[in-house]
Amino acid sequence: MGALVGLVIGLGLALIASWWMTPEAPSISRRRNARERSRVPARELGLALGSAAVAGVLVAGVTGAATIGLGVALLASMLPGAIRRARRQRQLRERRAAWPDAVDHLSAAVRAGMSLPEAVAALGRRGPEQLRPYFELFGRDHRESGRFDQALDRLKVRLADPTGDRVVEALRLTRHVGGHDLGRVLRSLSGFLRDDLRTRGEIEARQSWTVNGARIAAAAPWLVLLSMAGRPEVVDRYSTPTGGVIVVGGAVVCAVAYRLMMRIGRLPTERRVFA
Repeated sequence: MGALVGLVIGLGLALIASWWMTPEAPSISRRRNARERSRVPARELGLALGSAAVAGVLVAGVTGAATIGLGVALLASMLPGAIRRARRQRQLRERRAAWPDAVDHLSAAVRAGMSLPEAVAALGRRGPEQLRPYFELFGRDHRESGRFDQALDRLKVRLADPTGDRVVEALRLTRHVGGHDLGRVLRSLSGFLRDDLRTRGEIEARQSWTVNGARIAAAAPWLVLLSMAGRPEVVDRYSTPTGGVIVVGGAVVCAVAYRLMMRIGRLPTERRVFA
């Protein structure tokens, strides 16, 4: 029995480690983007199984109640999706915060006399770190093909970002009609992006109360249950079929309620008009 428990925990930890150690890099093409999106469910499923196995076996071993371990395992299986969404939101916030500086770099490069393709490619060396990989690939595409519009299209596909779409289309329009007003357009765009960041930051600060309240409300019953699991009479009650139904039903209700609260409190995402 001990060997089986060790095997389950080891397998779960291996699945978790394989997910965390897989690096994320900007996609080079639309086809690679599709392949990476198709691998996300498989990776998330592996991490969900690993998290559920580790948490369920540990809790069942500590408390001596398999039903409590099953309930905790169900909740632990939700962690990969929550972690992936939190990571994605953090990356989007960091990239959104980097765009005003990137536009300022573009405006300064144009005022210094650089051509528009050179100014955009220079962001791969001197731009914000969150955006450098994308503009490095833009510079490579432009050097290989010599076509500014084609390199911009590939940049827009890799970014997949509403703000990036606006910047790319502004650069394309300026390239086609002439660059006399490029500096003014870039300065106006930078000011608009900073105002949008300031407004969104204030809203997210107020929304954090709702998010933290949802997390506390979902975690509190299980913390109370685990604190009471050291008493033999509590373990005996939850080890019965009725206790198992209560634990599993409570896990399902907590999971559904948490997702519902997070969806209600979620800020609307900006749509890609120029995709």
